[in-house]
Amino acid sequence: MLPPLLLTGGPAAGKSTTAQQLAVTRPRAAVIDVDDIRQLIVSGHAAPWEGAAGAWQQRLGVQNACDVARRFLGEGIEVVMADGLTTRTLQLYRSLLPRLLVVRLRLSLTEAQRRATLRPVHLTEREFENLHATQAATDPLVEVVDVERMDFRDQVDTVMRIWMTSA
Repeated sequence: MLPPLLLTGGPAAGKSTTAQQLAVTRPRAAVIDVDDIRQLIVSGHAAPWEGAAGAWQQRLGVQNACDVARRFLGEGIEVVMADGLTTRTLQLYRSLLPRLLVVRLRLSLTEAQRRATLRPVHLTEREFENLHATQAATDPLVEVVDVERMDFRDQVDTVMRIWMTSA
């Protein structure tokens, strides 16, 4: 069984789409889009950049996602997660899922904005740019894949190779 995989990167990097495609190639796999878990809070929801409430809900989202991931892993189901990271959430993920492989999908702001025109975006331009900027920091334990000039198939194949060799 492969270790849990977390795809990260700025908006429009292809985290969720790549996660879905990776999961369908495995015998038993689940996809956890952490934004979906955060959106379960419908009354009093705060985005991660909205002060103390947003930071708290961001942490809660990570904790809940890791709880679900551990349950799947315990039942022999591989897990692919998608989430934007901060230094704090990366530390939290690593403490809750020790075997976690983190792959950051990196692309320029210009390419991210181009890709964003191909799908609905629920962020303001400023939020989009800020989220993109927060993903620029590199942790030495995070695999980085430059997806700027990759087509979707190459992106999926590259991440799959990294995931398979991490086992």
